[in-house]
Amino acid sequence: MTTPLMSLTWTDHVTGRQGFLVVDRLVRGVASGGLRMRPGCTLAEVTGLARGMTMKEALHYDPAGRYVPLGGAKGGIDCDPQDPGAYDLLVRYLRAMRPYIEAFWTTGEDLGLSQDLVDRAAAEAGLVSSIQAVYPLLDDERAARRRLADAFAVEVDGIGLDELAGGCGVAESVLAALDRAAVPYAGTRVALQGLGTMGGATARFLTRAGLKVVAVADVKGTLANPDGLDVEALLAARDAYGTVDRAALRPGDRELPGDAWLSADAEVLVPAAVSYAVDAVNQAGIRARWVVEAANMPVLAEAEELLAARGVVVLPDVVVNSGTNAWWWWTLFGDIGADPDEAFAHIRRSMRALIDQMLARAEADGTTPRAAAHAIVTDRLPVIAERFGWYG
Repeated sequence: MTTPLMSLTWTDHVTGRQGFLVVDRLVRGVASGGLRMRPGCTLAEVTGLARGMTMKEALHYDPAGRYVPLGGAKGGIDCDPQDPGAYDLLVRYLRAMRPYIEAFWTTGEDLGLSQDLVDRAAAEAGLVSSIQAVYPLLDDERAARRRLADAFAVEVDGIGLDELAGGCGVAESVLAALDRAAVPYAGTRVALQGLGTMGGATARFLTRAGLKVVAVADVKGTLANPDGLDVEALLAARDAYGTVDRAALRPGDRELPGDAWLSADAEVLVPAAVSYAVDAVNQAGIRARWVVEAANMPVLAEAEELLAARGVVVLPDVVVNSGTNAWWWWTLFGDIGADPDEAFAHIRRSMRALIDQMLARAEADGTTPRAAAHAIVTDRLPVIAERFGWYG
């Protein structure tokens, strides 16, 4: 694939902070990709994320489905989401990006931003919706918007369906990998970085499948218990940013340094928070057999090479965390309704099929899962381009 179709940097006239938008490709004239806010966000980071979105869209292409893949895009703002001026900055960014969002960029929550916050800021910026560019592609816009709104209103055991969708996909990726290796779920240990939207939902699904979460990291440090943490108690005690109130800890739970999750005695490691979490240096402490990328770009390329050399399998983000994006579009286009059981079943089928295909391709080609995922996308893109039109 070539350079992005469009790349821009915006400077806020009030604070001097920068925001970015990268459109990697357009399919049917539209691109999909969330908006993140974090201190230190860069254009290079957003460019990589936009390319990843092109891949995620292509991976979920089903000729028999109503959802037709879009192109890939991403937005980013260099600001701490907890900064007192973050919301006003978000509104100004969306106001500046309004022509692109109205025309071809569909966006939503990502690292540092909830969908509720994006929706509120989008309305204040004068937008109909953060995904309004896709509306002309819908057969029945009113019914589609109602279906998505109904799905966002659904809660399962106190957590929104929109939050659970991505975690269901990550968990199913883990379970598919364990099944291929004939490893039983019961007693398999998991360590996670992040207990926010993606990490929290992943932890819930994995514990309910019988796995044991032995370590969880948030901004205050790592919580650990070799006998397993009480995931439901931690979920109930977290704030909007995924930080756990330590008052919820049990006598056997320990507080460790922030990076202790990396070297936890666990078979599965799930970085579910920030990009670039695993580098060439700290990867040496990883003892897990699988690293499952719930976050976007958490493992640097050099670190992945070193991990592969010692037999650690990295399941790449473009597959593992693609369930969130796909769930949005499956619901909006009408492949599934606003029903959690139907949504989880569809996510599990799709994610398991992708993981199995990727791992089988990696074995056949003698390469890494990431290289296999790229190969699958390379096979699919010409088909999508020929059928639906491709720009970039």
